[in-house]
Amino acid sequence: MQNSNYKPSKYAITLAALGVVFGDIGTSPLYAIKQCFIEAHIALSEATIMGILSLVFWSMMLTISIKYVTFIMRADNNGEGGIMSLLALNLRPNQMNRHKKILLIVIGFIGASLFFGDGIITPAISVLSAVEGLSIATPAFNKWLMPIALGILTALFLVQRHGTATMGKFFGPITLTWFISIGVLGVVSIIKTPFVLELINPYWAIHFILQEPGVAFLAMGAVVLTLTGGEALYADMGHFGRSPIRLAWFVVVCPCLMINYAGQGALLLRDPTAISNPFYMLVPDWGLYPMIALATAAAVIASQAVITGVFSMANQAIQLRYLPRLTVHHTSDIEQGQIYLPFINWVLYISVVILILLFHNSANLASAYGVAVTMTMLCSTILVTAYARTGWKWPIWKLALFTVPFLLMDIVFVSSTSLKILAGGWVPLAIGIVVFTVLITWKNGREIVIQRLEKDALPLELFIKSVSMSDDTKYVPGEAVFLTGTPNIVPHAMLHNIKHNKVLHERNIMITVVTQDVPFVSDQDRMYIEKLDERFYRIFLYYGFKDQPNVPEALEKAYHELGFEFDMMHVSFFISRDRLIHTVGQGMAPWREKLFISMYRNTSPVSDFYQIPTNRVVEMGSQIEI
Repeated sequence: MQNSNYKPSKYAITLAALGVVFGDIGTSPLYAIKQCFIEAHIALSEATIMGILSLVFWSMMLTISIKYVTFIMRADNNGEGGIMSLLALNLRPNQMNRHKKILLIVIGFIGASLFFGDGIITPAISVLSAVEGLSIATPAFNKWLMPIALGILTALFLVQRHGTATMGKFFGPITLTWFISIGVLGVVSIIKTPFVLELINPYWAIHFILQEPGVAFLAMGAVVLTLTGGEALYADMGHFGRSPIRLAWFVVVCPCLMINYAGQGALLLRDPTAISNPFYMLVPDWGLYPMIALATAAAVIASQAVITGVFSMANQAIQLRYLPRLTVHHTSDIEQGQIYLPFINWVLYISVVILILLFHNSANLASAYGVAVTMTMLCSTILVTAYARTGWKWPIWKLALFTVPFLLMDIVFVSSTSLKILAGGWVPLAIGIVVFTVLITWKNGREIVIQRLEKDALPLELFIKSVSMSDDTKYVPGEAVFLTGTPNIVPHAMLHNIKHNKVLHERNIMITVVTQDVPFVSDQDRMYIEKLDERFYRIFLYYGFKDQPNVPEALEKAYHELGFEFDMMHVSFFISRDRLIHTVGQGMAPWREKLFISMYRNTSPVSDFYQIPTNRVVEMGSQIEI
């Protein structure tokens, strides 16, 4: 029998982190170096090859090793990372200027929206790059590359509903095999041309920039492809912890990546014609098919990691009330983070298929890649700078020392990749704009609805006094539970119950679910119970943005604390089903109001979201004008 107190070792966690955290950045060698020369139309020479390699090395050291791994990963929200967690940390201070709060929310929403765009491009470019190795084996495969890639991705999205727990056991070992393999390929090539190790000398990068500033600027838009997936190091911190991710990065990932990039550079120094596909040209003939299979597996793992990241981010946004309620399936009874969102899954799949049909190959897709990544990195830098000032209490000089160089680097990356907007960079931007519009519209729309409800509402205390003093109020046996987002006013469902049915239940319990700006809330802090009257009780249920609310389970515990007997068959859950009506007047723009109303009508039922049995739910409608 397995010990329930068993905790995996640091090295076991590090191996698991390899398979989830580093899949995206780990598949960059498949296409990054080639794109650096193709996109900027750089003539291959010793100076340009060494210049590009030096830029790659120092970009990776400064952006990933120092900015993300050393600094940004310190900004953890109870151990949790990611741009939503960082936004929650920034919004924590109560005494915050309203305009500053709105600005931080907008920056956070932009970063989250662009991460969604990245989640669409990564599976497409990773899998396409992997299978394109088949065209080196034989040109006969050329016409089959797209169908093979689409088949692999279709299978990947189909298995999402079954969860990834089984596959996840193999992710770490496969990814470790991948990194060791690309490292070995790089070492073999470096041995033949050891001069390439000079790339660590910043002279080559500086010389390249000074000699050809325009070309170097264009090349930075492709150099950033070596950094894609850097955001995942921070986003997945809550799953594995800061220490295992840092260990994996410095011991395995960073050395193997740089050795492979150096190996590709060494190959180009010996044979400039290898630029057509320098990664697969490193592979000996006998190992080509096994490497294609391994690269495809690594690409699938990278895609899986990004898909899981999008699921997690969407779920956090739902819990924080930044997105409408969507159906969430838990695919594991053990792992809390194993979730599946059908709507998000199929939106991602359709988008990925459209991208592949639109761009055909990885070279074209690389033009679309990078724009979203660099802007997300810029948003993270701004948010962590704001938190360093308010949370870490850094003095201005220390803040400037950190912010200025990284901000300048991010601006260079954003400026360079922005030149690719017409060539395909518009795709992630368009996706980001759509997602941002949904996020900000839902947030503003909910605020307007709450204001309308509170404006015409009856204060709860006044209502309780009036019904308790009235002899006309009739009570029926049983308990009524009212879910309400406005705890100080009478729930619409309760008003409709007494208005139409002329009765109240013997015991009336109002439940308000509060999502806090922490990932998880402990069981002892889960609820606050308030007795308002012999017949009226108010319960606040507190959840973190990664918790999954379960109202019946929490209600049973509340009954035990109150000394009541809990019987689900005697409890009725009353839920207001509001109908929104668009009216001309104050509020959002008409098109945004119509978008909000459409989203509001298509949210998943409250009963499903809070795991309430449908046969115990009574919905009572009301009409709200916005």
